[in-house]
Amino acid sequence: MSIVTEASEVKSKILALESFSKELRGYFDLDKKKKRLDELAIQAENPALWEKPAEMQKLNKEKSLLEKAVGEFEGFLNRMNDAKVLLEMAEEAQDEDSFTEVKTEVAALEKFGQELELKRVLNGELDSNSTYLSINSGAGGTESCDWAEMLLRMYMRYADKHGYKYQMIDVTEGEGAGIKSCTLLIEGPYAYGYLKAESGVHRLVRISPFDSSARRHTSFASVFAWAEVDDDINIEVKPDEIRVETFRSSGAGGQHVNKTDSAVRMYHLPTGIVVSCQIERSQIQNREKAMKMLKAKLYEKEIEKRNAEKDAMNSVKKANEWGSQIRSYVMHPYQLVKDHRTDFETNQVDDVMNGDLDDFIMSYLKSQITAETPAL
Repeated sequence: MSIVTEASEVKSKILALESFSKELRGYFDLDKKKKRLDELAIQAENPALWEKPAEMQKLNKEKSLLEKAVGEFEGFLNRMNDAKVLLEMAEEAQDEDSFTEVKTEVAALEKFGQELELKRVLNGELDSNSTYLSINSGAGGTESCDWAEMLLRMYMRYADKHGYKYQMIDVTEGEGAGIKSCTLLIEGPYAYGYLKAESGVHRLVRISPFDSSARRHTSFASVFAWAEVDDDINIEVKPDEIRVETFRSSGAGGQHVNKTDSAVRMYHLPTGIVVSCQIERSQIQNREKAMKMLKAKLYEKEIEKRNAEKDAMNSVKKANEWGSQIRSYVMHPYQLVKDHRTDFETNQVDDVMNGDLDDFIMSYLKSQITAETPAL
């Protein structure tokens, strides 16, 4: 196929990208974001704010998120314009190498445009926040506890790949192997927006390493994500509405075992919410972290109530058993990971278990985009 013939196809793709960018600009409220950045720049010059580290940190966080959003969109526009100029030059000079470069760049821009499109889904009040991620083993004893620990490792690898920091807030070890439950704090921009896609029951099918007869076993574990909220969020928790228990932190033993009851478990009586924290040596510090987790969960419930929307997160918190899973991981007799909400699947099980979850998360987020979203 000649450059002239192919150039016509590439021009059509660039025109589609230009049309897409004009519509997407409105969805992104780009002008509003730029205006807000100007306002933040003026606020940052106020000496009175320099003496308030918490407020300054909040301002800088908002500024960072806005700069990233504006930078991504403007970078998309600049790359698109450069591709357009390079196409004209390649066509005029009949330069095969330059034309190949243009085709590669246009393909990359189409993919980047789809990623930008997903930002429309991540416009919830809490989507840009860090996230708590709880994992609980289901029916199946040691098998399920081992599976819960495998999921924990998978999400740690995912966090590493995306430059997120993570911290273990609470963990209960399994009796034979693995973990019964844990809560992980994953910190980074849009960690909640992405990882909320993981809430639900995860099913594993494999040859059990704990079965001397090498039989195939099915295990279940549930995952639930909820957003971390800022300290200045006004959520009232009355002292008579909570019950607090203390216990010794669990661990592998040895000299680092905490010999005091420093771990804290907190029950919110009106809602039945239970949170716990055992990562700090001080009971006071664990209590503070547990209270912050509790407020985050209560805030999420308030957002859902205020918006009067169907509780999508709780609708997937089903029993950890057959028929309720959102995703299946089959390691035997064949290799397959399949998301039952979107039908996206891959046979690269090892990659998925090493934190390669982007395609699953993106396919879920795309399924949430309404029909009004402009399409490439």
